[in-house]
Amino acid sequence: MNKRISKIENDVQDRNSVAWKKLCDYVDKVAAENRDEFSPVEELGHELFAQIHTLPETISKLTKVKKVWLYGSKLKRIPPEIGQMEALEYFDPYTSYDLHWFPYEITKCKSLKDSRVSTRALYGNWKNRMGFPRLTHNPVRYSGDTLNCSVCGKTMTYEQTNQFWISLNVGTDVLPLLTNLCSKECEGNLPTPAKDYVQFAHKGGADLEQPLDEDERFELEMKNYDDSQSEITIVTTQTDNNYKPMDKPTDRKEFPLLKLIRKIWER
Repeated sequence: MNKRISKIENDVQDRNSVAWKKLCDYVDKVAAENRDEFSPVEELGHELFAQIHTLPETISKLTKVKKVWLYGSKLKRIPPEIGQMEALEYFDPYTSYDLHWFPYEITKCKSLKDSRVSTRALYGNWKNRMGFPRLTHNPVRYSGDTLNCSVCGKTMTYEQTNQFWISLNVGTDVLPLLTNLCSKECEGNLPTPAKDYVQFAHKGGADLEQPLDEDERFELEMKNYDDSQSEITIVTTQTDNNYKPMDKPTDRKEFPLLKLIRKIWER
């Protein structure tokens, strides 16, 4: 199983840069004009947009925005305030390969039905099961000295919060989400994780048991196939020479080709 675990970075953004100030101005303009789309690369240009590694907390003002375009960004995180974008319907951070996880608060965007995410870059994704960083040794910190409980909204300090990972269906993808919890009660109110993912909120770490990834499942299918062919051979030798199986077994050589076709199809 893939045990690659990257370190969580805090203080990812230079908030004194020209790029950051221009982005904050753009957020204010989109909010003031009640625009329904948010596409910072069009406002900043590719050079400045490449210097943006998180979004401003002021995205909470973008309550009319329905579509967010973050294609090809260098983002490393999204702030919890995205949960206040109540009109959000479409979310596209595709090819943002440094974006490995999202805030739990994105689940509060009840109108969000469609998304386009580079899933191979995500912690825990079924294609490679990238390892989750251990939160007990490497907690996530946002800007400011306080934050809100992801479930009930209670304000608390970082010393009071309890952070967990959980994988949930968001839009058209399963996303690894960071939760900040104030109590056991709020932990108990978390929803059931997506099928084929770790079935409980967890702290991450190299010892976390995850389901099989795409390649491991393929190898298991191959083993089961070989075992079934061995059984057919044994049965055949025990019958008369005129025995012929009803169906011709799939040639083992076809499996790599089928796997390649599946991977191309999923891109």
